[in-house]
Amino acid sequence: MTAQLIDGKAFAATLREKVADHVAHLKRTHGVTPGLAVVLVGDDPASQVYVRSKQTQTLVAGMHSYEYTLPSETSETDLLGLIRELNADPDVHGILVQLPLSDHIDEASVIESIDPAKDVDGFHPVNVGRLATGQTTLVPCTPMGCLMMLREYGGRLTGQHAVVIGRSNIVGKPMAQLLLRENCTVTVAHSKTVDLASLVNRADIVVATVGRPHFVQGEWLKTGATVIDVGINRIDQGDDTTRLVGDVDFDTAKDIACAITPVPGGVGPMTIACLLANTVTACCRQLTLPEPVGLTV
Repeated sequence: MTAQLIDGKAFAATLREKVADHVAHLKRTHGVTPGLAVVLVGDDPASQVYVRSKQTQTLVAGMHSYEYTLPSETSETDLLGLIRELNADPDVHGILVQLPLSDHIDEASVIESIDPAKDVDGFHPVNVGRLATGQTTLVPCTPMGCLMMLREYGGRLTGQHAVVIGRSNIVGKPMAQLLLRENCTVTVAHSKTVDLASLVNRADIVVATVGRPHFVQGEWLKTGATVIDVGINRIDQGDDTTRLVGDVDFDTAKDIACAITPVPGGVGPMTIACLLANTVTACCRQLTLPEPVGLTV
């Protein structure tokens, strides 16, 4: 068998269209335009590219985009002051501080300073707790995108055994919580799990987010499993060029899985699309307007 490719680009494009449609509805019906503020500290090239992409897609969706680029020597006090201003700004419905931050700034303090209602990354401890206890909340964007694709390509999720490889606060842990909410039986594994291959071999769903290129081998997989590869790893090809690969050995996995996300073009495009969706949802909740259908999980 050859696995069905889960086309994240196409899925994200459809989600962005839904976002744009609802933004237009909010403008037309309520005179409201959702606004997203993105804060970048420093001049990391990868972060700059990512922030520009967020800004572009925000504007294309018809939303307001507020970008704050601060020098790398910006103090934690000054950054927290900016966040307080954004928390109080009624035109800003979503706030995202691009990570990682400089070593002299405490990331936890910055995340905790964001109003949970505007925390469109879903990283604030209040939102983390709400997700863990099954309450309505803003969900981290990458796991949210993964779940959307699993619902589409993974069949009926209830009762399936899901193995999440990775335990980060950004992807692994919230992914496990979302799958539990879908009535999956969930195992959280990681690079130090004993006999990981045997564990993966019993999984109907595998979400790889360990950050190691080609870590999950095709022979580990159960025949017919659905594989979501969150990894984005740049490897040297030996001729002064590099290429992006996932945490799963795609070439061996595609002949065993029933559906699999490619890298690139799988999970990655969904992250920004879900960020836009979260911003619209946050706007509606803050203004007690009806929430959009199809933009949340």
